[in-house]
Amino acid sequence: MMNRSFYACLLGGAALALSACVGPDANLDRGMGPMPLSRYVLQVEPDQDRIALAVHQNGLSLNQRQAIMALAQRYRGSNQTGLVIQVPTDGEQMANQTASQIASMLENVGVPRAQISVEGYRAPSANAPVLAGFTTIRAAVPRCGAEWGNLGRTGNNDGASNFGCAVNANLAAQISDPNDIVAPRTMTPPSAQRRTVVFEAYRQGQVTSAQREQLLSESRVSDVVE
Repeated sequence: MMNRSFYACLLGGAALALSACVGPDANLDRGMGPMPLSRYVLQVEPDQDRIALAVHQNGLSLNQRQAIMALAQRYRGSNQTGLVIQVPTDGEQMANQTASQIASMLENVGVPRAQISVEGYRAPSANAPVLAGFTTIRAAVPRCGAEWGNLGRTGNNDGASNFGCAVNANLAAQISDPNDIVAPRTMTPPSAQRRTVVFEAYRQGQVTSAQREQLLSESRVSDVVE
């Protein structure tokens, strides 16, 4: 009888010791659920696509014209509806002339005049550059590795606080168009010409699938390009 009590106490103590070893870790996130990727959902944050153009007596230089054309191309590819040209409030008359040249060039390359606005900004000096740009968004890259919990304590079956961060950080750094994070792209219209060809072949009882290319082993020697 004594041996049974002794062994029961021994087993109870071992169970308590094991539960203490694998207990919940205060350093791990609680209430986040077992899906670590849900902690670092892809998000976007506001950004500015803006260029600074120095004021020249002879007007816009070749490099400046190329920069304006590239800015206009990025603007047309975005979903924004307003491009702002900012002129130094204490600048010389040449700054206003530069702003007019920028607006005219933007309009000539396809930016609607109604979407171009000119406003002043407080500059540190009179020879400050003229700014041109628009508000856009960028992918928010999470900061990984700032804190680490005890990776050896997993009794609560939760992932580590950093688990899944690097995956979405890499995705955010590689996405070319952050608008894809906000909403999926619209589908392009189907090819009506190809659909008409398939329907006509179906009505005539012909094969509707595309002709299968011959394998190299089945083709003639003369078909091989040297």
